[in-house]
Amino acid sequence: MVLYRKYRPKTFSEVIGQEHIVRTLSNAIEENLISHAYLFAGPWGSGKTTLARLFAKAINCENRKGYEPCNECLSCREINEGRAIDLIEIDAASNRGIEEIRQLKEGAKFSPTRLKYKVFIIDEAHQLSKDAANALLKILEEPPEHVIFILATTEPQKMIPTIISRCQRFDFYKLTLPQILRKLQFICENEKIKIEDEALELIAGNSNGAMRDAESFLEQVITYAKTQKVEKITQEIVKEILGLIDINIISKFLDFLIEKKPGVCVEFLNKEIEKGLNPFEFAKTLLSYLRSGLILKIDPNLNNLLLENLTKEARDKLKQQIERLKENDLRRMLKVFLEAQNKMKYSPIPQLPLELAIVEVTESLSD
Repeated sequence: MVLYRKYRPKTFSEVIGQEHIVRTLSNAIEENLISHAYLFAGPWGSGKTTLARLFAKAINCENRKGYEPCNECLSCREINEGRAIDLIEIDAASNRGIEEIRQLKEGAKFSPTRLKYKVFIIDEAHQLSKDAANALLKILEEPPEHVIFILATTEPQKMIPTIISRCQRFDFYKLTLPQILRKLQFICENEKIKIEDEALELIAGNSNGAMRDAESFLEQVITYAKTQKVEKITQEIVKEILGLIDINIISKFLDFLIEKKPGVCVEFLNKEIEKGLNPFEFAKTLLSYLRSGLILKIDPNLNNLLLENLTKEARDKLKQQIERLKENDLRRMLKVFLEAQNKMKYSPIPQLPLELAIVEVTESLSD
């Protein structure tokens, strides 16, 4: 079983992050204040479908104590094993038409076969066609008592307002680095995997706040380590497997820019590309690094929010570098390298726009 399924939370207490949502849903379950429709909105990998399944399991649990499902009764077991016929999951990205929603409407008329509630989880609900969305709206206006809808979406602004108004809305946030790290450490301890703290930080930092991505990255690295009989997973192994850019390369590159050495910059970049550096990934990582530097320059209080994906040494180095730059310089760098990144897609020589950007930036830096 893949890691994200094996370690999917089975109780609310196991959920990492989204405390505001867990608390509200837990209270609603305890007080038996169950709504007929919910909207879970938030970024990819933030736990929307996980909490939707947990909620469906808790309200249908036969031996629930408080708000936590028992995970032992037949209803809980069926949901945990993915064979509960009264829990229907629909991917709106591939089932977005009017016919699918009409079938859903017909299915909603019938009472649950086994569970107390028939629960429909509609993922990526914003991708429903206009006709399908209007058909869903009609169901939400007069829903059967035994039916609960949970709509999950990464883009709530694309949904029709009348659907949103008929749902209890919960906004999910990206998970923080410490939250993701805690889960990854737990998995490694259970799987008896030896891994450096820096390697785990690198995986968590590059997951962009998505637990699913972090767990998938970890699984890739573990699979490699097992096949190559690696005793302990290092930071270098993680960089190699996931194709990550070493932040030290970005840091050295910025040093050469600050020192106004365009020739050294171009030579350094091309040598790294010869070693296998992906110029597109380089540009992406450089822009992220410069963005962190700019916002840190504007407001040092945003330190923790922006620098979570950097090690302590990298954070200290970035702080030293931005002390040598003016805010206007950082803004100009971001603008020039952002334009270069866009031009790289159409350039016959991928690194050429970066080389031109190097010359432009070093010529425009303040004395």
